[in-house]
Amino acid sequence: MTGIFRTNNPLNTFLLLVYGILLKFVWLLHPQIPEIHKSYGFLFNGIIEVIKPYFDTFPKSYFFIAYLLIFLQAITFNQIITSRKMMEKPNYLPAMSYLLITSFFPEWNVLSAPLIINSILIWVWSKMSNLNNNIHPKATLFNVGIGIGLASFFYLPSFAFALFVILSLIITRPPKVAEWLVTFLGITTPWYFLFAWLFLTNKLYSFRFFGFGITQAAYNLIHIEWAGIIFIGLMILMGLYFVQSYMTKQVLQVRKNWGQLLLYLLICIGITIIIVSHSIGYWMLALVPASAFIGCAFYYPPTRWIPMVLQWVMVCFILYMQYFKK
Repeated sequence: MTGIFRTNNPLNTFLLLVYGILLKFVWLLHPQIPEIHKSYGFLFNGIIEVIKPYFDTFPKSYFFIAYLLIFLQAITFNQIITSRKMMEKPNYLPAMSYLLITSFFPEWNVLSAPLIINSILIWVWSKMSNLNNNIHPKATLFNVGIGIGLASFFYLPSFAFALFVILSLIITRPPKVAEWLVTFLGITTPWYFLFAWLFLTNKLYSFRFFGFGITQAAYNLIHIEWAGIIFIGLMILMGLYFVQSYMTKQVLQVRKNWGQLLLYLLICIGITIIIVSHSIGYWMLALVPASAFIGCAFYYPPTRWIPMVLQWVMVCFILYMQYFKK
């Protein structure tokens, strides 16, 4: 499959749709039903409360929504990487990688706050990676701030992406305090309107913040699950090696975009330690930037059999986790 998705054939979009369904077929047969978590934001929990009476009667609807989000995220993220010319030639390997790694665990295939937020964060990274070509950077930064503010309605630790925006500005352009303030204004705008509405409806004192607090991470994973996490980590490191190796052949803006993606990945990893409860499901946020580096691990090896073997090892792990793990 790596050979097929190395090309820029438009048919690959349909092939990816089928490829993803085959990888996740077990969750079509046995769909994951989302649950309300205190660590999720009030907006996500509110949406789930509204739709559960209707969707629980047809649980497969949850799978279709979750898979549609994952597939659209994979295609959109891949198109952004292609448009920014971040790899040697256009291909569909980052999208393939995203569909692969999201199939490792059931927690990454359920309708969840991190899954929804991934769509917002892809948009945020897209805007930040093209900021130097934007004739209205302050308007873009204000909109990016609003996006982060709305993301925090689904998952409060999304506030950490304010740090991503600030550091991205430092990476890509001379520091300007005015741009930082505009971003902060955008982030606080959704919360301003929320608190105004709560005040006018006399609900301000009943509102509670959940999901934030620095705690010691503890994950109840068995050995095979740790093996999957470690394998993804090794694939990311392999991709980082190839990105670094080909960095000198890339223009300055592309190198900055890869730097932003690495920052994106590190912040997503950091978010997992500022939540009240710990679950492998929260690592979903890190899978978007991870798929870009894993896509490079599939694309750049000089020997074609290496990516093919790695891809089939991942597929075998997925099949084992879905059908054979007790």
